[in-house]
Amino acid sequence: MARTIAVSDDVYELLVKSKLPNESFSDVIRRSLKRGMKLSDIAGSRTISKEEWERVSKAFEAQRRIDEEKRKKLLR
Repeated sequence: MARTIAVSDDVYELLVKSKLPNESFSDVIRRSLKRGMKLSDIAGSRTISKEEWERVSKAFEAQRRIDEEKRKKLLR
């Protein structure tokens, strides 16, 4: 399912510059996140509100806990 997000002009330009041939913006963001980009890297950039930031941070933390549980089950 696709979602629409708003980014500032400078972030859009960074995405365009990071985009590889035949790669979507979702691919660019996914690749960046997998390489270790953190949510804190965009803190204060005014691309999202404080409320959105808190909601996304909680979602990431919940996912980290789920991933950790999955890893533990696999290692048993």
